[in-house]
Amino acid sequence: MAHDPIAAPTVRLAPHREPQFVVDDAVEAARARLDRFRRTSARGPNVLVILMDDVGWGDFGCYGGGVAVGAPTPNIDRLARRGLLLTSCYSEPSCTPSRASLLTGRLPMRHGLHRPPMYGEPGGLSGEVTLAQLLSGAGYATQAVGKWHLGENVESQPQHVGFDDFYGFLSVSDMYTEWRDPSFFPEIVYSEARTEWVQNLPFNKCFVHAARGGEVEPVEEVTVPVLSLLDDKWAAYSEAFVRRMAGAGRPWFLYHGTRGAHFDNYPHARFLGSSPARHPYKDTMIELDDIVGRLVRALEETGQIERTLIFVSSDNGPHMENWPDAAYTPFRCAKGSTWEGGVRVPGIVAWPGTIEADEASDGLFCFTDLMPTVLALAGAADRLPADRFIDGVDQTSFLLAPGAPSNRKYVYYWLLRRLSAIRAGEYKWMLVSTSDDDRDVHGPGGFTGITQHHTYPRLYNLYLDPKETRSYLTRKLAYNEAFVEGMRAHLRTFQDYPPKRVMGLGL
Repeated sequence: MAHDPIAAPTVRLAPHREPQFVVDDAVEAARARLDRFRRTSARGPNVLVILMDDVGWGDFGCYGGGVAVGAPTPNIDRLARRGLLLTSCYSEPSCTPSRASLLTGRLPMRHGLHRPPMYGEPGGLSGEVTLAQLLSGAGYATQAVGKWHLGENVESQPQHVGFDDFYGFLSVSDMYTEWRDPSFFPEIVYSEARTEWVQNLPFNKCFVHAARGGEVEPVEEVTVPVLSLLDDKWAAYSEAFVRRMAGAGRPWFLYHGTRGAHFDNYPHARFLGSSPARHPYKDTMIELDDIVGRLVRALEETGQIERTLIFVSSDNGPHMENWPDAAYTPFRCAKGSTWEGGVRVPGIVAWPGTIEADEASDGLFCFTDLMPTVLALAGAADRLPADRFIDGVDQTSFLLAPGAPSNRKYVYYWLLRRLSAIRAGEYKWMLVSTSDDDRDVHGPGGFTGITQHHTYPRLYNLYLDPKETRSYLTRKLAYNEAFVEGMRAHLRTFQDYPPKRVMGLGL
């Protein structure tokens, strides 16, 4: 009988683990592929994560965007053809929650980072266990490059949470430059008093360098001209790391967070006007595609491509309040929301020679899944913490066995501290959402609405209605219990593993 993502039973591997599907045939096929790799390599695979900023599901050519939306992405598309294209890959509604979930395997209600820290605010990684720490303990070299945005406090900086080295900035692109640009902030740029006021705000205004256990050292203050060079400089730093590690005799983990395409976009001069759209956001997409090409080329030229798992994604959907400097998604709403447009992101997983080429799947995959999956591939699954709840599931068989189903039954959508929705199979059951009514404000996006608690749950079939416009729960009541039980089971986990709150909106 074919696997059914709603009817099939799940297995709870441990009390602190999210239940998952275990498909025996897929497990065996994946084990055979992994054993084949281990026979030719005495170590676990290298891991390259390229996490873009505010890039939409519809921006890449392999998702139907690319040249059709004014910015061809040949390098990204080529990489997608060498691996698995995920059409239901999920982040959190904004960047910091997503990044923390990716690195800890835990939802924001567990790690406590429900929204991005701004202008020097502390993060909450103190007390969390990161993928970098666990891989480091397993003998991996660990490198973080680019955007961090998990807090500027010492305890949350990358060199103190498992990374050997960090070269990037601690916060987010617009904080460094928007108040310097008269197109956006003339009332600050043309006022000495307000300029001085911003300059005295307690946040680090430089991009920095730090070694494990050390202090961050300023590299250069991030002005508008400097900002346009950052992605190029960071790509060069990551390229150098990849080339240096080729002869190091140990596996590595490179977490590369791009500056682009977060507003405001100031592409490198080399890419200005290079897109068919002749627009800064689209020019930045051309630059990001070039960066993916550079890093893949470095792997190929150093003979490491078949020893490296590559994951390319975006931290959330488009930030639409600053349109047209914004990404594209075919789904409803945007960053800041739990509609599909806010949290459904591109996801490309490639490992030439081990992951089957030229495959696509709509199996569910969440950022939290990266930690248990990578640890399993690295032969370090026993390092997964047992003293806290892990929301990620091991997706090894899904990624490695050709045509295998996802091991995840449910996606849980959290809107700050409210359980907003649950997805299983093609259905999404929604309790709470962000309004996106254009009669409320001009240029609405995920951050401009109000929280709506629906009188009765809504049910959307994302195959028939991907824009989530037609709820028909009353015609599909048979599904209701599957989602109610999923919700109950999920919420019960917080009894033994209480939620954590590091920051919120003061509610």
